[in-house]
Amino acid sequence: MTLFSVDRLTVAFRRYQGLVGEVDIGCLSDLTLDVVRGEVVAVFGASGAGKSLFAHAALGLLPGNAVVTGSIRFEGERLDAARIAALRGRRIALVPQSISHLDPLATVGRQLGWAARRAGRKGFTAGDAVAALDRFGLDGAVLARYPHTLSGGMARRVLLAIATLGEPDLVIADEPTNGLDPDNADRVFGYLRGFADAGKGVIVISHDLSAAVASADRVAVLRDGALVATEQAATFREDGGAGLTPYARALWRALPQHAFSGVAHA
Repeated sequence: MTLFSVDRLTVAFRRYQGLVGEVDIGCLSDLTLDVVRGEVVAVFGASGAGKSLFAHAALGLLPGNAVVTGSIRFEGERLDAARIAALRGRRIALVPQSISHLDPLATVGRQLGWAARRAGRKGFTAGDAVAALDRFGLDGAVLARYPHTLSGGMARRVLLAIATLGEPDLVIADEPTNGLDPDNADRVFGYLRGFADAGKGVIVISHDLSAAVASADRVAVLRDGALVATEQAATFREDGGAGLTPYARALWRALPQHAFSGVAHA
């Protein structure tokens, strides 16, 4: 059964034009994508393709001037704004791209406590908080620290710990390995893979196509706000990506490890 899906999701932003006119600026167009339990779907595209916008639209985190059409479903239930808000932070969790989402005035331990309450975890202890951090290679001393004292990579792992604290059914991770060294990036992707293998669903937005492909089941390729291909991850690894659609193949072969042999505008 499909866990989460968007069907013909279109997002525009309404802006004033002149003194009384309005114009809608399109950013996502007719995007259709789903994820089933046990699956990692990677969303990839060049900068400005609409990857982060898709994540925020799926979770109802757009500003008031956004114009959204299409449908969003969770376990077959069509979601409206109120229902998305009720699921967010509980059964659906976002790992945001920016570490500025951490509260600069609260310790990591306090923010983990807040996340536990939002997720409905009763009896959450300091030991539980340590275990949540340990999952991402952080020790208990981090609980007493403030975000500004953390490196970018550490702060990103704290965001992951916060997002997954309530064991949500779906995690949408927006660039979860930015600022991480290769070992810790592999650890994060490994955890997300394990999360899916435990019967959950994962949508991971990543600029690191090689790492994402290694952990994903499918790869959705965006271009200029539109979904141009949905590929099996294994196809990227077979015969240099020969079986991919032209644009996905060009992106894959343009990576440094492939000697920049692709043409990204193909």
